[in-house]
Amino acid sequence: MRTLLVEDHPSLADSIRCSLEEAGWRVDVMHDGVSARTALETESYALLLLDIGLPEMDGFALLSWLRKRDTRLPVMLLTARGSINDRVKGLNLGADDYLIKPFSLFELQARINALIRRTRHDGQQIHRCGALAFDISARSFTLMEQPLTLPPRELALLEALMARVGRTVSKEHLAAQMFSMEEDSSFEAIEVYISRLRRKLEGSDVRIVTFRGLGYQLEALPGDAPTALS
Repeated sequence: MRTLLVEDHPSLADSIRCSLEEAGWRVDVMHDGVSARTALETESYALLLLDIGLPEMDGFALLSWLRKRDTRLPVMLLTARGSINDRVKGLNLGADDYLIKPFSLFELQARINALIRRTRHDGQQIHRCGALAFDISARSFTLMEQPLTLPPRELALLEALMARVGRTVSKEHLAAQMFSMEEDSSFEAIEVYISRLRRKLEGSDVRIVTFRGLGYQLEALPGDAPTALS
């Protein structure tokens, strides 16, 4: 999953980015409101982490602009401005959560998981495709009831496919979920990660189908799902 972090303090932004990337997120970092607005206009995100005290365009103005265009994107405000008035203003403008600086990176991750869980529109905690299951809160997969441990890029790729089970997902969309704006991405790299995931899914009823020129689709084979190996 991909998030946009808008924070004008470079060292704090770097700490948050590193923490989230270790948890499997792809993170784009912007340091002012105008650059963030451009990113929101051109890229697709699952979450916005937004500081209020930004140069050029402050967080409140950016949030107000965003909610006129997009009422669904989860937004968490990260700020040292913790007065009641500021919190009420942020929530009234459309923020979904509000975290006061300084904060623990562990708390930030926990609050993000809770926010994503609350704001998902299908209301499901567990998504399934045959013997493959994805726990939204823990952001973890199991295959045939056994943990499926994946490195961050494979996790992001399989998560993007799982979010659109039965539908073709383009390479462009997968690249947007797997790589941040600062990272080099290529369709050849996606093919490598697809190949790795296919090997890990072998022996189950789940497969990744290639549609030439269109992308990939995650699907379950018809019939009974295999049971977990003893």
